[in-house]
Amino acid sequence: MDAHNRWFILLTFLVALLLAVMPLPANWLWFRPSFCALLVIFWTTRMPENLGVGFAWIMGLLEDLVTGSTLGAHALSLGVLAYFSLLTYRRTRAFNPGQQLMWVFVLVGINQLLGNWVHGLAGKTVPGLTFLWPALTTALLWPLVTPWLGGLASRLRIR
Repeated sequence: MDAHNRWFILLTFLVALLLAVMPLPANWLWFRPSFCALLVIFWTTRMPENLGVGFAWIMGLLEDLVTGSTLGAHALSLGVLAYFSLLTYRRTRAFNPGQQLMWVFVLVGINQLLGNWVHGLAGKTVPGLTFLWPALTTALLWPLVTPWLGGLASRLRIR
């Protein structure tokens, strides 16, 4: 992967980290999409030979630092997310948009479940299934973000 590709991908993750800490009204916080998870799925599906579990783990660690959450929660969950995304990227590319939306919901749901588990180990559990709302909002963003970011990456010749 050349430097041009690397800088563009890092820029997208910087935007995702900024969106992760963007202030929201208190009653909207549970609905904040997991932008880093969305990008991990997008980039590992688009460039599986260049981006892997280690890259996702580093991005998760940065998200932990930026958001002030339990250190390692996002790192573990994004690493596992990248693993499953890399495992299924060929099938995911062949899915129609509705199937991709459902698959993103499942992947981000697993991501949220692992994050909640790590937070629970640290004594910060979320009651009920409210921790799954970001999986739904992230999945709903998938059909909007994917064509836009894919088109932008194609125009910039990110491969």
